[in-house]
Amino acid sequence: MFKYRPNVIAELRQDSYLTPYLDRLNSRRLRAEDMERKIVGEGRSLADFASGHEFFGLHFRDGGWIFREWAPNATEIFMVGDFSDWKELPKFSLKKSDGTGIWETRLPAGAMRHGMLYRLKIHWRGGSGDRLPAYARRVVQDQHTLIFNAQVWQPQPYKWKNSPPDFSDKPPMIYETHVGMSREFAGVSSYRQFQEEVLPRIVRSGYNTVQIMAVMEHPYYGSFGYHVSNFFAASSRFGTPEEFKELVDAAHGCGLRVIIDLIHSHAVRNEVEGLGRFDGTKYQYFHAGDRGSHSAWDSYCFDYSKPQVLHFLLSNCRFWLDEYRVDGFRFDGITSMLYHHHGLGNAFTSYHDYFSSQVDEESLTYLTLANKVIHQVRPDAITIAEDVSGMPGLAAPIEQCGCGFDYRLAMGVTDYWFKLFDIPDEAWSMSGLWHELTNRRRDEKTISYVECHDQAIVGGQTVIFRLIGKDMYDAMHKDSRSLLVDRGMAIHKMARLATLATAGNGYLNFMGNEFGHPEWIDFPRQGNNWSYHYARRQWSLADNPDLRYHFLQAFDREMVETAQKYNLINTGSQKLYLNDEQKIMAFERGGLFFFFNFHPSESYTNYPVEVLPGEYVLELDTDSPDFGGHARLTQGQHYFTNPEKRGHEIRSMLKLYLPSRSAIVLRKI
Repeated sequence: MFKYRPNVIAELRQDSYLTPYLDRLNSRRLRAEDMERKIVGEGRSLADFASGHEFFGLHFRDGGWIFREWAPNATEIFMVGDFSDWKELPKFSLKKSDGTGIWETRLPAGAMRHGMLYRLKIHWRGGSGDRLPAYARRVVQDQHTLIFNAQVWQPQPYKWKNSPPDFSDKPPMIYETHVGMSREFAGVSSYRQFQEEVLPRIVRSGYNTVQIMAVMEHPYYGSFGYHVSNFFAASSRFGTPEEFKELVDAAHGCGLRVIIDLIHSHAVRNEVEGLGRFDGTKYQYFHAGDRGSHSAWDSYCFDYSKPQVLHFLLSNCRFWLDEYRVDGFRFDGITSMLYHHHGLGNAFTSYHDYFSSQVDEESLTYLTLANKVIHQVRPDAITIAEDVSGMPGLAAPIEQCGCGFDYRLAMGVTDYWFKLFDIPDEAWSMSGLWHELTNRRRDEKTISYVECHDQAIVGGQTVIFRLIGKDMYDAMHKDSRSLLVDRGMAIHKMARLATLATAGNGYLNFMGNEFGHPEWIDFPRQGNNWSYHYARRQWSLADNPDLRYHFLQAFDREMVETAQKYNLINTGSQKLYLNDEQKIMAFERGGLFFFFNFHPSESYTNYPVEVLPGEYVLELDTDSPDFGGHARLTQGQHYFTNPEKRGHEIRSMLKLYLPSRSAIVLRKI
């Protein structure tokens, strides 16, 4: 019989649907504890175990070079490169330790120098192949041959200037970014250009956390960084390791927290520059057979039951914290990890789905250990789970039988917005919208968003493009007239305000979406003649005061500043009024009172809403001319409650003018 912890039972009382699965939840906790004991042993911590990056790979230690690699199926391994004229020389052969599968060689200081290219030549029974070291910290691609090689990297140690900012009391306001597509010109931007040109924009926009995608090396630019080949190498496509460190350092100096995407849900199939068939077998790092292949993503799936694979992945978590001082991770593709079916074709309508035989319990164990390692190394680091299935406990504390993520993405919010965009405005349900915006587990923290990069990828549509369509091409000048643009502008602002104002514990926006960046994201590929036209951000649109993008950017800045100023996300919310027929939604949060009129044509005069008695001032108005609105309200005006007798009670009522398709925020004085 399992011994239940009181705090687990306390959490379960909040969700009676979990009661039948108490044993399963508890067994997940015990499984993680058992695995930790198995891999760590006596006298060490999990963080100590997660130091494989200091043991494996190429290091300069005690006046010479040492290189180690794990390749249990290999029969011979040579380091080949500039230093050996790319030949297999006995001097650069590795020796195998009995029974461990670990290969090692020690070389004098003069054997190689900074900047030299190299790779491994691995032999196995029946074959051989070129491979890049699994723990390679620097991988570069020849621009002519397109061949990838590892690079000896021994620069002067980087001198950090800034400490990570203290965000213990500040919820994450995340600006999701991609370095390569962050400039307006048609090409690949760099870490340094991002630091100089984009970081100041993020600071001015009021966000406090920058999430950087595609940092880990990936051979195909168009994969958006999700087909990782070299997990310990900052992509050289954007610059050097030191330049990425400068970016992180500069962000910290600006008061920004930096998190990166961590892709441990799968790996690219590539063999030379990836982990595919590394030692001649497909199952060294990955599951054997069908379980090791993700057909929908054309990638391999890690075997989380192997201690050596856990060593690799947990060390990868620690490496980015140690080496680059990032402040946390967004774990990508969690749903794919959690289920043997990878979440494909499943609606997840029953709690049974979260505890069926389709759940990959080994991946849950890994995620639990990963969160424990990250928080042992950096207690202030944040971890975010991207899971569409709604698996309970992902963002619950480990001691409460959870996986230990600090936050999970509220992916249902964006899904609901896009469902609304597909039906007539007159059919929108305020009750349904309020439920979706506020529907979250009380034992888990969530981050809400209207759209992220997923909606912007080619084949999808951003919010602004879904709302406005072709009129974006000729009706976004401030003097143009278009009912589609008017509607799109209004809903774009209202959706963001409603989402941020009801967000559980954080908010996210993808780079450029705040000003309604036009069209989609499409990286260079054969299908578009290798064009960079859609793999960039057109900042000039937002900077031009004659274009409506400028107004959307101004609104987003004011909205984020208001949320920060009044510490909005750290406070609870209270529903005041919902009316499905009139399309009215009203609520209070953080001392601010929010009133939304989503009706497409009806404006309401003297609309009564019960509030606390007193005087109120207009704090934010989506219809303001500063935000491209129709100026139907006087900015900065004051409102006073009136006592009204309703039945046997005296109630304090505000009488408001609520223009159609607009929202206002009032502050009680």
